[in-house]
Amino acid sequence: MDRGRPGGDHRAFGPVWCAGGVTASERPGRTFDAVLCDLDNVIRFYDMTPLSARERAAGVPEGITAELAYAPAVDLPLLLGRATTQEWVASVTSALVARVRLAPARARELAQALADAPFRADAAVVALLRRLPEGMPLVLVTNATLDLERDLEAMGLADLADHVVSSAREGVAKPDRAIYDIAVARAGVAADRCLFVDDRRENVEAATALGMTGLHYRRPADLHGVLGPLVATG
Repeated sequence: MDRGRPGGDHRAFGPVWCAGGVTASERPGRTFDAVLCDLDNVIRFYDMTPLSARERAAGVPEGITAELAYAPAVDLPLLLGRATTQEWVASVTSALVARVRLAPARARELAQALADAPFRADAAVVALLRRLPEGMPLVLVTNATLDLERDLEAMGLADLADHVVSSAREGVAKPDRAIYDIAVARAGVAADRCLFVDDRRENVEAATALGMTGLHYRRPADLHGVLGPLVATG
């Protein structure tokens, strides 16, 4: 779960994709046969405006709630399916009380506001992914919570992907190699025939180390540069 986390600079990784949407490969035809795609900050985006307003009202630095919530000791149990969202909220509350000396009730208000942050799907990205050629599987590979299935349903995306690989369900999170191996197996093609899309550089680098083509996502045009020619030709 990467709500508003910066992903770093835009860059494409791997031997197959070149800047400008040009493909190059030793083999003729298309250079990948499956798309492995992140969810947060590629397809799903959170609105942190309500949380920021609450932080200002509480007199704490904007962003402090997310900073504490995404510390590995707090975040990983949630992402690995070992904690529920409400257990995570309790951990974030405790971290806020300890760090910025908020009253527990006010700290919990901020923690819950983060958990309840509204989100939306990027319509342009969803439309592009829905137009992948027949026979090219789409696998969502996401560091997510046990609420993922409900969230996909709420966005109307329950049927978007052929497979969903969730860290909370698998008990392993990106950039651990194991979650990539699971995703490749679900895709049903070799790793070197997979395109991996993620907004976090370390996750893309882990994929390219396994032979995948990597796209460090920053904007819809990045994805269109790679998938556009395939969508156009079907």
